[in-house]
Amino acid sequence: MRTETNGRKRTLGRSGVEAGALGFGCWAIGGEWSTPDGSPLGWGEVDDDESAAAIRRALDLGVTFFDTADVYGAGHSERVLGRALAGRRDEAVVATEWGNLFDERTRTMNGADSSPGYAREALVASLRRLGTDRVDLCQLHLGDTPLDEAAELRDACEEFVAEGLIRAYAWSTDDPERAAFFAEGEHCAAVQHACNVLEDAPGMLSLSEERGLIGVIRSPLARGLLAGTRDPGRRPAAGGIRSTPPAWLSWFEAGGVPAEHRAARVEAVREVLTADGRTLAQGALGWLWARSGRAVPIPGFRTVAQAEENAAALIHGPLRPGQLDEVAALLA
Repeated sequence: MRTETNGRKRTLGRSGVEAGALGFGCWAIGGEWSTPDGSPLGWGEVDDDESAAAIRRALDLGVTFFDTADVYGAGHSERVLGRALAGRRDEAVVATEWGNLFDERTRTMNGADSSPGYAREALVASLRRLGTDRVDLCQLHLGDTPLDEAAELRDACEEFVAEGLIRAYAWSTDDPERAAFFAEGEHCAAVQHACNVLEDAPGMLSLSEERGLIGVIRSPLARGLLAGTRDPGRRPAAGGIRSTPPAWLSWFEAGGVPAEHRAARVEAVREVLTADGRTLAQGALGWLWARSGRAVPIPGFRTVAQAEENAAALIHGPLRPGQLDEVAALLA
């Protein structure tokens, strides 16, 4: 049985492609990969059969938008997603990202390339790994690309649309100026950016509203802090990015323990977010839908149980206005 979404649909610009209000992020299902010096970039070991089952279960529950990137698992995430969607591709809206260089054999990321030539090369490779003839939303993964280079990439994306290789495109960036620049393209339909209860993004949300863009929301559960556990000393699995967090992953301290001030803020809003029978994760997703009618949060997943819990957030829908105000007051 499919979960009712109460008419909450999102249309990707002029493409006519329609997705629900919830997507799933496919970073974690890429499994283990790393920088050349061995620093982990994945979320630990995964079971590919479980990942594929979770994707198919999500489709059954009305979740149709899946966001991956060519670099996740050094190509492995795209392969798992393509395998899971075999025979059901037309039920799904597939988004992927390009720009990072990687070695599938060693499962390492080793640089970046923002040239139009590489954009085409990366897209062709993604189509092959995904086992599909088109990508519904193709996203630039390099958030700080200079605008002159971004102009060439935007033109390249328009060519890809004309050739039928992609339906629409976007930029994954937290910079409103860059997002607005890409949005000047005829078939730019979205912007991917970070936003969650602990890290609001009013400028990006306003831009999506003004430009008619879909907001693909990464980090909707604050890298796991809003996923539900009350154990502040719980350590992540070895081999995952949280076990040795890079500087940009400020949610966690050395060893993967949640930063104390972040954990305290989660506890401050837990009661509000879990009201009305929601889990903490469902409340965090409901907060995003209350913040923006254009938001498509993409929580990560690795199991069927996680897919089912996140999909059930669609039943609860957005927080009520009063709850949104209460969360704001508690975090002020």
